[in-house]
Amino acid sequence: MTNWWLLGAAGICLLVIGRCAAHQRHPIRSLLAGALCGLGTLAVLALLAPVTGISLPLNHFTGFVAVVLGLPGVTTLLILQLLL
Repeated sequence: MTNWWLLGAAGICLLVIGRCAAHQRHPIRSLLAGALCGLGTLAVLALLAPVTGISLPLNHFTGFVAVVLGLPGVTTLLILQLLL
């Protein structure tokens, strides 16, 4: 059974990010830049995990957060991992 609240929250997040990007001068470029920064940060964390001891699990949720929210999303995931 799918968690409908999780899909609803993801949809709302996509709408908010899309609306914010629509107000930019180059909306597609800003969306792609944010996604690239988020995935790059996630990749750097995965590569440096043996050295730093800081790691995030690579799954659908972290990938979604990294692509949609970018660097602030990955930072939020790290803070939540530290707190929880």
